[in-house]
Amino acid sequence: MSYVKRRLLAAAVVWAGLAAGAAGCTGQSAPGIEVALPGKPRAPRDAIRITPEDGARGVPAGGPLTVTVPEGRLERVLVTKVEDAQTEEVPGSIAPDGLSWSPDPAAGKLALAAKYTVDAVALDGHERRQARHTTFTTYVPEERFIGYFKPENRSTVGTGMIVSFKFNRSIENRADVERAITVTADPETEVAGHWFGKDRLDFRPRRYWKPGTEVTIAMNLRDVEGAPGSYGIQSKTVRFTVGRHQVSTVDAEAHTMEVRRDGKLLSTVPISAGAPKTTTYNGKMVVSELFDVTRMNGQTVGFGGEYDIPDVPHAMRLTASGTFLHGNYWASPDTFGSQNTSHGCIGLRDDKGGGSDTPAGWFFDRTLIGDVVEVVNSKDKTVAPDNGLGGWNLSWADWTAGSSLT
Repeated sequence: MSYVKRRLLAAAVVWAGLAAGAAGCTGQSAPGIEVALPGKPRAPRDAIRITPEDGARGVPAGGPLTVTVPEGRLERVLVTKVEDAQTEEVPGSIAPDGLSWSPDPAAGKLALAAKYTVDAVALDGHERRQARHTTFTTYVPEERFIGYFKPENRSTVGTGMIVSFKFNRSIENRADVERAITVTADPETEVAGHWFGKDRLDFRPRRYWKPGTEVTIAMNLRDVEGAPGSYGIQSKTVRFTVGRHQVSTVDAEAHTMEVRRDGKLLSTVPISAGAPKTTTYNGKMVVSELFDVTRMNGQTVGFGGEYDIPDVPHAMRLTASGTFLHGNYWASPDTFGSQNTSHGCIGLRDDKGGGSDTPAGWFFDRTLIGDVVEVVNSKDKTVAPDNGLGGWNLSWADWTAGSSLT
């Protein structure tokens, strides 16, 4: 699937296999985003209804798979199969009355042992846009294990990209599994693996990738015994390209973000970070997903009913727990550059619907998955290395100590 389509339809990049993919912001207390203004209309809960439910596992190959709305109309629906870093759109159509989407019967059943993402945008009965993003995984045959991983095959990524595998089963024989996965680069680059628990294995170089590097991931997991009686089924090679080098530094105290590309300052952008009671994490974070519009609901990330914003524009995920860098149209323009008001996210001024000439639109159009955003001078702890692609917060000695081969 093309990068442009992924942005337009808000499709997620493969990440953490079986994770639920809730949107929000995080800080010292819990994930969330800016508080909705008093009187702001809220979207009906689950106005876009998707079956299977978000985060469902073991979904049968026969489905069911449906997207419906009780009123208004579906504007667009994209269902994507993600298997071995290959993406394939599931053909389907919206009904003439606009209330439902269903897959094309001629497309056959869902694939086994695959992850699916569903991205839907709808207009409710009051012509307000709403968005929903869900994931589910199909049934994996017993006694087999699979590693869901990122980045996508043939993608172009930022220099901070970390290769990350999330296994559907606990891995006991970690050295055998790590040995069966090789990550090589041209020009030659030292790369090492690091285990986070028994089901996640990440790879990164000592320093950020050099622009133009071609990276090859060779998976020779078929018939490798990951745990007693559990064998891998993947035997595949995928490749990605490292693009230009862009690192953006968010100074939470100064309320600014300096965007540097290839060492040169492109712009200093005014921002609003986490409020004193819901501060933004410090440290290096990597953009892992891009959404032109997404819904952010405080209840999905540990808050109560403080906010439910169905159309957050220009959203860039920084952590698995819900920290985003995103457009904000509901706060006063003079907030940016002067106040920290969010629930942990980093906000950029934007227009409702997403403006192309706003700070958020400008930055979104210049961002790749794999770009690094580093937060400094926030009154919070450093983001955990396993929260999203946070591995750059570990020294090289600590990183290589997490390999099963050292």
